[in-house]
Amino acid sequence: MLGGMRTVLISGAGVAGSTLAYWLTRAGLRPTVVERADGQRSSGNPVDVRGPALAVVEQMAVVDALRAAATQATGLRFVDAAGRLSRRMSVPSTRSPSGIPDIEVSRADLARILYEAARDDVEFVYDDSITALEQGADGVDVAFERGSARRFDLVVGADGLHSAVRRLAFGSERDFVHHLGIYVATTPLGEPPEERHDVLLYNTPGRLVAVHPVRGEAGVAFIFRHPTVSSFDHRDSVQHRRILAEAYAGERGWRVPELLSRACQTDDLYFDGVSKVALTSWSAGRVVLVGDAAASVSLFGDGSPPSTVTRPSTGAAPMRWPVVPVSRRRC
Repeated sequence: MLGGMRTVLISGAGVAGSTLAYWLTRAGLRPTVVERADGQRSSGNPVDVRGPALAVVEQMAVVDALRAAATQATGLRFVDAAGRLSRRMSVPSTRSPSGIPDIEVSRADLARILYEAARDDVEFVYDDSITALEQGADGVDVAFERGSARRFDLVVGADGLHSAVRRLAFGSERDFVHHLGIYVATTPLGEPPEERHDVLLYNTPGRLVAVHPVRGEAGVAFIFRHPTVSSFDHRDSVQHRRILAEAYAGERGWRVPELLSRACQTDDLYFDGVSKVALTSWSAGRVVLVGDAAASVSLFGDGSPPSTVTRPSTGAAPMRWPVVPVSRRRC
C-alpha cells in the first residue's frame, strides 16, 4: 500500500481522472471518482495520443477501442475567402517503440474509453462536486454539494483548468492561472465533413476557423486573439456566445457567417481561454493535483493526457487544429 493509504477521492472523470483511477486499483487502492457533470461530456477538441501515452494505453489494452474511435484526419488544407483550397499537407505521424502509430481521437471518445476501462473496479459518482476539504493527521474530510460527507486517505484534483480542488486546497484561481491572450470555441456540426481526411483552415489576422473531419462528422473550431476578459465565467454560455460573436463580427469569408451562427445557437459549445497553469508545488498535505489542474498550457500542451499519471505533465494534449493566432458578430 502507498504509505498506508487505501482510499483515494479523485475529482474529475475526464481523461486524467479515469486513467489515474484505473492504475490506482492495480496498486491495491480503492479510488472513488466524483464528477460535476451528470454523465460523460461530449464537448472538447480532437487530441493526439502519442509518445509516452502510447505505452500507457497499450498497457491498459484500449488501443483497439481508440483506433476504432480515431478521427479520419491525415492532412491539412488552407481555404481562402472564396472557398478555394490550397495544396494538401500531410500530418506527420510517429510510432511507439512497439510500432503503434499515433492516434488522434476526440476528447469525448478518449474520456469515454478510459472511463470504460476503469468503471468495473472504480466507484464513479456523477452530478456532484466537492465543496470543502478539511485535512487531519490521518485523512481528509470531504463535503459534497449533494452527497453525504466522507473521509478519504488522499484527495486528487484531476478537475482541469478551473479546478475546484486546487481552489479549496491551494488558493484562488487568479494566483495560478494566467490567460495567454487566446480563446477557443468548438462545437460538432452534425453533418459529414467537406473533406473526409483533411482539416480545413481559414485564417485572417488574429482569427482562425477550422473544420475537422473528426470521425465522419465535421466539427468546427474558432481560435482567436482576445484580451483577458476580467469577468470571464467558464460556465456562462451566454457570455461565451457574446465574446465569440464579437470576435468574428464583420468576417464574411468562406463559411464563417454560417458556422458562427450555428455555434451561437448550439447547446453543445465548448469555450475557454488558453491559459498557463503554474504552481510551486502540486501537493498540499494529503491533497495533490494532476493534469491541467497542476501544470499546463491549456489546450496546447506537450504530451497526450494519459501520460499525466506516469510523469509530471503539462496537461492537455496538442490539437491538430494549429494555433494560427488570431482579434468581432452578434448571435
